[in-house]
Amino acid sequence: MGFFDLSGSLNRHFGSIGVALNEHAIRLSLTLAEQRTILGPSSHRADKCLTMMCQALNVSDKLAINIESAIPEHVGLGSGTQMSLAIGSALNAFYGLGLTVRDIAALMDRGLRSGIGIGVFEQGGLVVDGGRGEKTITPPVLVHLDIPDTWRFILVLDQRGQGLHGFQEIEAFKTLPAYPRLEAERLCYLLLMQGLPAVAENDIVKFGEVISELQRSVGEHFSDAQGGVFTSPEVAVAMDWFARQGAVAIGQTSWGPTGFCAIDGVALAEALTQKAIKKFSHFDNLSFVTASSRNSGGD
Repeated sequence: MGFFDLSGSLNRHFGSIGVALNEHAIRLSLTLAEQRTILGPSSHRADKCLTMMCQALNVSDKLAINIESAIPEHVGLGSGTQMSLAIGSALNAFYGLGLTVRDIAALMDRGLRSGIGIGVFEQGGLVVDGGRGEKTITPPVLVHLDIPDTWRFILVLDQRGQGLHGFQEIEAFKTLPAYPRLEAERLCYLLLMQGLPAVAENDIVKFGEVISELQRSVGEHFSDAQGGVFTSPEVAVAMDWFARQGAVAIGQTSWGPTGFCAIDGVALAEALTQKAIKKFSHFDNLSFVTASSRNSGGD
């Protein structure tokens, strides 16, 4: 859901908030095999993860991995971290290595900026991480809260493109202007004293106000690198419409192009998603998904 301190003025960088979702997840199995085989979606990424992890742990890669489902890549849904942790956890269980999720994340170079992917794999729900300091190995989880059962998130995916990632993402961070310390302080204050209490008190409207404001501020900061507050102009049009329909927590996941918003009420969220599908049927590249929060970690 976004970073809240890009200034690094306290010698800690980033700090972010995010939520685990049920509808986009990696499901795979790992068994012993005579030769290495990987089948299923995102098998190329899984192959890289397996090589990196087996070399780091000095274990055999004569394994068969069957990927039942995978998260779309480079659309802001944390696919890289989740695949790394899923492969690493499967190897950990298979070989009885006794590693923690954080051990695996460090071996796989995850959490170099956001720690949300690690935190939600560990615990699910809503997670706030403390960013990176001089001694950070992986960003520490500072807050974990369960998302209320009736809250739903609507995702707007643009099938045409991908958000910045890899080398492009690294270069974008290098060229961005300095983020104002006072603005980072304001966002932290809003999150601590309004956004997080709103989750604990089941107040989606107040929570949504804080997330929308955080997204507006950070989106404007990233706008030169990604072509606007939203990477996809069509997603931007859809998100403006959702806001006018009463949805809250309007924003973009990471570098996008996926947009998101929140609604309290399962039936209401489903109805609004179906309404959006009809409303934006002329945008062939857009798809809409109603998602629920997963309040437990990976298993």
